[in-house]
Amino acid sequence: FLFLMKRVIVIGGGFAGACVAKELQKEYAVTLIDTKEYYEFTPAILRTIIEPEHLKKIQVLHKQYLPHAAIIQDSVVEIQEHTLTLKSGKKIPFDYLAICSGSSYNMPIKEQNIVRTDRAHHLQQYHEKLEYAKNVVIVGGGLVGVELAAEIVCAYPAKKITIIHTQEALMQRNHPKSIAHATAFLAKKNVVIIYQDRVVTQKKGNVITQTGKSFPADLVFLCTGIKPNATFMKKHFPNRIDEKGQIRVNEYLQVEGLQHIFVAGDVSSRKEEKTAQNAEKEGCAIAENIQLLNQGKPVQKYVSKKRPMVVSLGKYNGMFEYKNFVCTGLLPGIMKHIIEWKTMRKYR
Repeated sequence: FLFLMKRVIVIGGGFAGACVAKELQKEYAVTLIDTKEYYEFTPAILRTIIEPEHLKKIQVLHKQYLPHAAIIQDSVVEIQEHTLTLKSGKKIPFDYLAICSGSSYNMPIKEQNIVRTDRAHHLQQYHEKLEYAKNVVIVGGGLVGVELAAEIVCAYPAKKITIIHTQEALMQRNHPKSIAHATAFLAKKNVVIIYQDRVVTQKKGNVITQTGKSFPADLVFLCTGIKPNATFMKKHFPNRIDEKGQIRVNEYLQVEGLQHIFVAGDVSSRKEEKTAQNAEKEGCAIAENIQLLNQGKPVQKYVSKKRPMVVSLGKYNGMFEYKNFVCTGLLPGIMKHIIEWKTMRKYR
């Protein structure tokens, strides 16, 4: 009966895409297209720079949790109303499309086009570079920069770590209590934080900032935000991309004017915190709306909610935030391990 099934293509096998594909694989002809062959718990990728062996705990091959879906390891270069084109040149038709292509970070935080073994090897290389580095510069003091600084300083207390941040406070979108806790934690560990400045160049083992300051850097980590992966929309739907490079969606997570194409996660224009948890919720909402649309029923609005957030500071410290409630210290640190374990259990 496969030829009678509606064709659903999912672009991206992260938190949102994995949820859509997993939910729909039994009732639809689902194809997952991803640049990598595995699902990965990205919030823990920073730890693998310190402990490369942790990689095994946070990755699972797509084919393990998607026994009823087709999996294509490739990237999408162009989308039309009912067809997409892969980098390999292959064209694939679809009835429904879920765009969960995520975003790009500067390496080594998140990479594209890296298969399982190459990725482990690449992170191992960064791990070895980190072992020998005396001076580490982290560009960007958002969530990623703060968590990375904490991971490094907890594992290597003797290293000199400098965060260079364009804003006047770390993690500026977080609760003031969380900001204060993270700032005090890093200061106690002798991490130097340079505010309201930016790195403009790198010369002879130093980074130079806009204000002319120079910092020795054996290793530089760029944690300066994300770039949505939406270039495949530019040819046929340039007006569906906003000024941030995200795909414009309506309240049902559909691309404006294209009710059979849905978008979730970092690549969506949806005004909500781009967390793994939110991406997963959006993915599950898309799976439900595809089923409703297919049954001829009205689709459901996606309602954003302020969800709990856990930020880790090494293995045994962190912050838990929910609305105006903030808890800091050991408990949030342990919660991060539990969230990772629970999430990976769903896909094993």
